[in-house]
Amino acid sequence: MGYRVVVNHEEQYSIWPDGRDLPDGWREEGVSGTKEDCLAHIDRVWTDLRPLSARRS
Repeated sequence: MGYRVVVNHEEQYSIWPDGRDLPDGWREEGVSGTKEDCLAHIDRVWTDLRPLSARRS
């Protein structure tokens, strides 16, 4: 099973199975592959785990 990296309006990341509709409020980030590949990508790019609204204040 393949996965894709998704991100929400607060710039929080997750993975979602290929072939399933995304939940409301989430969009594709542009990376897909194995679960391990997607999680490794998230580890590289999501360095500040605070939601966007918390980072702005």
